[in-house]
Amino acid sequence: MEEPRMHIAMYLWLAIGHITPCIQLSNKLAKRGHRISIFIPTRTQSKLQHLNLYPHLISFIPITVPHVEGLPHGAETTSDVDPSHHPILMTAMDRTKKQVEDLLIQLKPNIVFFDFTHWLPDLARRLGIKSVQYFVAGLVAKAFLTCREITKGLAARNINPSAFPDLSIRLHMHEEKYIEKLRGFEFGSGVRFVDRLEWGAESSDAVAFKNCREMEGPFVDYLEKVSRRRILLSGPVIPEPQTSTTLELKWDRWLAGFKHGSVIYCAFGSEFKLELSQFQELILGLELSGMPFLVAVKPPKGYESIEASLPEGFEERVRGRGIVHGGWVQQQLILKHSSVGCFVTHCGSGSMLEALLSHCQLVLLPAIFDQIINARMISDRFKAGVEVKKGEEDGLFTKESVCEAVRSVMNKESEIAKEIRANHANLRNILLSNNFESSYIDNFCHQLQDLLK
Repeated sequence: MEEPRMHIAMYLWLAIGHITPCIQLSNKLAKRGHRISIFIPTRTQSKLQHLNLYPHLISFIPITVPHVEGLPHGAETTSDVDPSHHPILMTAMDRTKKQVEDLLIQLKPNIVFFDFTHWLPDLARRLGIKSVQYFVAGLVAKAFLTCREITKGLAARNINPSAFPDLSIRLHMHEEKYIEKLRGFEFGSGVRFVDRLEWGAESSDAVAFKNCREMEGPFVDYLEKVSRRRILLSGPVIPEPQTSTTLELKWDRWLAGFKHGSVIYCAFGSEFKLELSQFQELILGLELSGMPFLVAVKPPKGYESIEASLPEGFEERVRGRGIVHGGWVQQQLILKHSSVGCFVTHCGSGSMLEALLSHCQLVLLPAIFDQIINARMISDRFKAGVEVKKGEEDGLFTKESVCEAVRSVMNKESEIAKEIRANHANLRNILLSNNFESSYIDNFCHQLQDLLK
């Protein structure tokens, strides 16, 4: 007997990196006949419409982001503001509560997905709607933080904590300081970030992650054990291949001028900005490698353009073999180009998936917490990439450490490079194996249906 079609509403953190994976998940769900309503700020919808492959089943529902003091006028997503304004944007998101309530009453979905709006489960319950706290990243990071909280609480009472699945995942001194700061970080409306996560988890009908057991299984088991609730998994949610588009001609022609697998591609997502000194160390390290490279990053903090932030004489020295570009590029297509052999990534969840699906050697340069844990998973647990060394106390990398990491993976004769290539291939084969993703989506749909019974 065929299961009834679901209507799922989604309202996730107003960041392109959170909304895009939900559109990709929606495509998988719509393919199976389910209806999706995604709440997206009005002017941001046009930027994402091309990702909607099933417009007859997936609707973008406009949300008006109210102005909050300190928030730039017209700001709708994190791409419109400096990271220091993210808590203010979250406050604005909290103030859409009445809009969301009115929309849920009008749309009457069966289920609503959320991540940081901890107030949504209670609102949904009053309306007879099930709620799912869905994270597009951070399952292992969440398990790591949970273990930390348990350890601190139990240590005070002289009790041994539950064993964390992988003790090789360790933090450096500068990362420990960052985590302590994160624990107390207020993230809009006077609410701590960690409280938003915990309150949302406790009051929702289910917690779900964009992960798979084949890679994160022990951490899923750990979270289920300590939280005493089942974790739902949607699988990796691999973006549909861009068969209708081709790589922009200027990049295709430039890359075609180099040998197979010889070019280093470096990108840090659509929003992240380095400090000027670290930006310069990065590109000087790539220059030092002696290899051709394409860098696609935002201008460093405080700078309007890439050109204004380049080291003196850099452009002349790398002319013909190195490009630093400050705009958007077609990352999926660049990673598939035969000339590209190495990917230097910030280890954001979307980029990490694209990295694992590629044939590139991986160099890891994480910045924030879930990226740090992603990097440790790939470098220490799976040994499928090399992380750039940073100062233990200050967390800074040098041009020498960037060059060293790149050369270590690009030297095809080295044992390190051979091991990384083999382990990376194993992970890629898992992700691309027959029915791997589709079985996860099918099971995810069954689990969501069970919530409605």
